Amino acid sequence: MSETGGVREVKSAARTVELLEVLAARGDRPARLQELADELEVPRSSMYALLQTLISRGWVRTDITGSLYGIGIHALLTGTSYLDSDPRVRVVRPYLDEASQALGETIHMGRLDGRDVAYLATRESHEYLRTISRVGRRLPAHVGALGKALLAERPDADLPEGPYEAMTPNSHTSRDPLAADLAEIRARGHSVDREEGVLGIIGFGFALRYDTPAQDAISCSVPVARLTPAHEEQILAVMREIRAKIETTVPAAGGAAVHWR
Repeated sequence: MSETGGVREVKSAARTVELLEVLAARGDRPARLQELADELEVPRSSMYALLQTLISRGWVRTDITGSLYGIGIHALLTGTSYLDSDPRVRVVRPYLDEASQALGETIHMGRLDGRDVAYLATRESHEYLRTISRVGRRLPAHVGALGKALLAERPDADLPEGPYEAMTPNSHTSRDPLAADLAEIRARGHSVDREEGVLGIIGFGFALRYDTPAQDAISCSVPVARLTPAHEEQILAVMREIRAKIETTVPAAGGAAVHWR
């Protein structure tokens, strides 16, 4: 049994969290009882009892046949509470609006979570609208502008050996090419995602250095067809200015607020 801070992990609680994470990761693909039991390596009867408990509390939902399971509405309510209670997200949101209005492009804020980046806020371009909001979703850190900006704030020794997941043919799939990219990011002061996470989209990422190492970053995403050298210069100038404004505002805005770890 694993331990955290010298305290033994509660097996039933860990299993509940693992189940919710599995269902959340499946998105719009509901799971069957046996699939979940097999993936989490628990008896079918135990999985059924856990699912029924979570259904009764709104954390899991099921279809009219009772044979398919998906994430429930209480997961949304809890996630929304996280965003609403985070002082840094509240401070950054108006600056995302400012950048979006100045550039006419999609602007993101994300936070490093293990090997992924979780999207905390997004301002969509009126020129290029996603069918699904990225807020609350995750992307491997090695493939996006947000994630690479944050990885560059850390020593290369922290990078896993790989192989890494390929989201597109342009994704880094091994350690050495990623490390070389991160060295360039450190020299430039910002990251560039050249269709590594989504084909047809180039991203520019900027770490927010109000933490050491940085936990949060902002980025601008642009369709390849609309990116000219002049527009790229404008994006970099605006995003640098927005980053500077955020970094000088966030510490003061924190005040006596709780500093989460």
